[in-house]
Amino acid sequence: MELAILIGVVVVALAFDYTNGFHDAANAIATSISTRALTPRVALTLAAVMNFVGALLGQKVAHTVSDTIATDGFSVNHGLTIVLCGLLGAIIWNLTTWWFGLPSSSSHALIGGLVGSALASGAIVHWKTIVDKVLIPMVASPLVGFALAFLVMLTFMWVLRNRNPRKVSRTFRMLQTVSAAALALGHGLQDAQKTMGVIFLALITTGHASADDRLPLWVVLAAAGAISAGTYSGGWRIMRTMGRKIIDLDPARGFSAESVGAAVLYTTAYAFQAPISTTHVITSAIMGAGATRRLSAVRWGMARSIITAWVLTFPMAGLAAALCYAIAHLFLP
Repeated sequence: MELAILIGVVVVALAFDYTNGFHDAANAIATSISTRALTPRVALTLAAVMNFVGALLGQKVAHTVSDTIATDGFSVNHGLTIVLCGLLGAIIWNLTTWWFGLPSSSSHALIGGLVGSALASGAIVHWKTIVDKVLIPMVASPLVGFALAFLVMLTFMWVLRNRNPRKVSRTFRMLQTVSAAALALGHGLQDAQKTMGVIFLALITTGHASADDRLPLWVVLAAAGAISAGTYSGGWRIMRTMGRKIIDLDPARGFSAESVGAAVLYTTAYAFQAPISTTHVITSAIMGAGATRRLSAVRWGMARSIITAWVLTFPMAGLAAALCYAIAHLFLP
């Protein structure tokens, strides 16, 4: 039974990773598609490849995720069930926001699901990790993304103010191939590691690993493959929101948003080991770059809907996970 539940957790974790891929595919490529820098299929292929590569470049974020809760004091089967219900809560919220085309955070859905399941079961929640590595970066990273994208775009506007607009646009359209690839790499670096962290948490629960171990290679490759496959399948509903409904982007603003988003993702992964939201960062960067045109150019009504989804993600994924645990608890010995 223990092996069966562990396999179930791994399968559901990889399913979450896949939904993360198609849910967040828009993050890396919507701006490049909306500015016609890349065709949709080329952009998806580029994002899938870079997601896979990015997933192989680090493990620090995975260890942070595996340290969010602990199932000490529970039987192995019960501990695995807590982890499983956390994953189910995250998947339920991901699919809900995908259906409505809202770019919510898969990362915070996952952490919220794990916390909700832990609270419902009475398991240990490492609140210091949650606050320092999740909640503070959750608030800070979009603000940084907005401000930096605004400043970077202002710099471009000043430096290039006397250049031929058509040539400038053509140059930035070519550069967007690089910035989109960099952002997709950052997405793989951040988001695939979160699934690795959950699988690693399950292995710790069963005694197949200890918290100080490196992640097994099969965990890394499986998570990288799942998010890459999900990305290639595409998330067209959210892509429309990211590419057009927030603001009509030009290549220069698309490049600014993608470059800033990639820089924030790399910095938080390597310097702070913080599992931040790719969605939050790139969406706020798009708003920041767009606001240089004029504040009214940003469709703030759509922005409010997105921000509402952000705020609701952590508690709603937690609630969904708690309900899953309540149902699963009926069948636990």
